[in-house]
Amino acid sequence: MLGVAALGFLITLEIAARCYGLPGPITNQMREVIFPPKSGFLLYASMALTMVVLTWRQRFIALGVAVGIDIVIFLVRWAADVKITDGHPFGNGALWVILGCAVIAITRRTGRERVLLLQGVGLGLLLVTGRKAGDTWLLITSKTRPAVLDQYVATADHALGNPSWLAGRIVRATGPIGAHVLDYVYIQLAVAAVVVAMYQLRNVAVERRFPSHHLVRTFLVIGLLGPGIYMFFPVVGPVFAYGAEGGHWAVASVWPDTPPPIHAPHPMLFDEITPRNCMPSLHTAWATAIFIHSRKGPRILRFAGAFWLIATLSATLGFGYHYGVDLVAGVVFTLTIEAALRSLERGWDRSATQLVAHGATVFAALLVSYRYLPVQMAEYPWLFGPLLLLAMASVIHGYIRTTNLWQPEAAPVRQPEQPLPEPV
Repeated sequence: MLGVAALGFLITLEIAARCYGLPGPITNQMREVIFPPKSGFLLYASMALTMVVLTWRQRFIALGVAVGIDIVIFLVRWAADVKITDGHPFGNGALWVILGCAVIAITRRTGRERVLLLQGVGLGLLLVTGRKAGDTWLLITSKTRPAVLDQYVATADHALGNPSWLAGRIVRATGPIGAHVLDYVYIQLAVAAVVVAMYQLRNVAVERRFPSHHLVRTFLVIGLLGPGIYMFFPVVGPVFAYGAEGGHWAVASVWPDTPPPIHAPHPMLFDEITPRNCMPSLHTAWATAIFIHSRKGPRILRFAGAFWLIATLSATLGFGYHYGVDLVAGVVFTLTIEAALRSLERGWDRSATQLVAHGATVFAALLVSYRYLPVQMAEYPWLFGPLLLLAMASVIHGYIRTTNLWQPEAAPVRQPEQPLPEPV
């Protein structure tokens, strides 16, 4: 069902992009069959997702074929003196292998084996094409939403103490090393998701079926629903609205040194290039999903999930891509989606309805307060700051409490019966 919705969404985005004279996500993905891909790491991570349905022998063959194709393409480009100015010099081979698996599934497989292999192909393609869909969405937001609401969000952010300004100064103080580490974590978020998903899908090749719920499903739904919110709550972020990156469109070049003063906010015009992709923070949403799904893994995976969440939050604030209130909304957004997907898996009941309704209500209340109460939030931070954190904490607590009740109770361990003493 999600796959059909995703396909329809991609076709819609392709048509919408064409209306603005831009290539859509499907076109951009097909270009990477030949041209240098934007992210070779992402293509190999996507191939890894496809390979969960293969045996170990088939995986080694697929990996060898992908690397071999990349070497041949690299040598051809070198011989033709083709300079790569954008993207990675590898990754085409991984995409060829994914598409080759689709051809094999249609021509050489039947029945359940064909369906399973096509599911693996779809899983891999959804990850890479979802990234292209996100890029197309961002272009559409910049073309269709000339006015942004950054002044409202920046004013509301006073309730949390302007964390983006503080984090920006901290990241700047760490120098290039800290900035490069956070930048890598921020960019490679999808690769981290694949690592967690690979653990969750590790038994697919043996059991010949996918689990009913896994991280990729949550990632996909976040990517489908999140950009729609950008359309009616367009925000570009402090580094653009209040920093040098915004050029003459910025209110002032004060980020991260001086928080903006409290005043009555109003919509402001911005360029047609910068994406309106702040509210909610989808990087925070995805990192939260990684954290949630890593909790049932081994210790090293749990540690990695916690590290990626903390580093992603630090990067989103420290690079000036988001305000603090964006992150609060992103956490609530993810927990609500995760609760809904888990409810679909196990069946809806009263606890599921209450949990999802509570998360959706809190998320809507956050957006309404950012839009219509920013001045009050800034003037009374001692009241609204704790209220924001308590609202987020209530969703976190409700999610943990309710999902723990959904866990099947472990059967009590039967104690061996003690032999009765023989009568003397």
